Amino acid sequence: MIISSVARRVALRSRCLPSCTIPGNMGFHASARREEEAKPADAVAVAPAGGLFGTGLSEWFALPIGVAAAVPILKFDWYVVNEETQLLAVFLAFCVTLYTQGGDVIYKTLDEKAVNLLKEHTAAEDKVIEALEQKLVFLKANQNMVNDFQAINEIREESYAKLNAAGAVKPHHDLKAQVERIIGMIAAEEASVTEKLKSSLMAEATATVTEKFVSDKALKKSALDAAIDALKGGAGADPVQTAFVKFFKDKAAAAKKSGDDSEEAAQREALIAKMNGVAKNEGFFFTFDANGKPQAA
Repeated sequence: MIISSVARRVALRSRCLPSCTIPGNMGFHASARREEEAKPADAVAVAPAGGLFGTGLSEWFALPIGVAAAVPILKFDWYVVNEETQLLAVFLAFCVTLYTQGGDVIYKTLDEKAVNLLKEHTAAEDKVIEALEQKLVFLKANQNMVNDFQAINEIREESYAKLNAAGAVKPHHDLKAQVERIIGMIAAEEASVTEKLKSSLMAEATATVTEKFVSDKALKKSALDAAIDALKGGAGADPVQTAFVKFFKDKAAAAKKSGDDSEEAAQREALIAKMNGVAKNEGFFFTFDANGKPQAA
């Protein structure tokens, strides 16, 4: 009984050793720092008395005391050594062997797991901090959002006012461009008709004068004499030119007497149809009636 009491006291004292002597004890935790951890490092810790039963004597004195006490204990059967004692001895031997032989391996395994947990925890905290920093930057950037929207609304109102002013002027420019387009068409058509008329009149005049000079020997002789006189440097009248002038005068007089404007009416009608086609295709503001007067589309 005395031996078991001594063993229990030694076991209790071994449990009260400083935490630095136990290799498996770690300072990692996810909770807030406790007050005892917040004490300054230079705080003086009160060391226990130590020794056998707190007397300061070496704990090895427990061995002879235990042997001396075991003789009467066993002699008088105060403690009976049975299978429980043997089982206790085997268990203690197993615990001592496990601690001395495999304690370092167990410590490294648990320490590696704790380090990995700490790394994962730190990585998760870094991601959270990074997300919060990005959110802070975004919130700082959006501090002037109200002012930005107000500036956008002012720019929109100013743009609408300018568009309205331009919209009031644009129809005038469009009408001007359309009128210029029609005037250009009329000028081009008149030039084309004039060129055609000139060509037809010249062809007709040439044919008429040629036929007249071919059929009349006197005219032919006068034309030959005028050509020879021109070669000699004379300034006589040209009968060919006189014949062309007479033809155009007769043609003009005949046109005045006839009063037939059907050709001009056909040309005007074709021009009006062409202008109306352009006005409809290009969306003009006006069209033309049968007399060529403009009217609203």
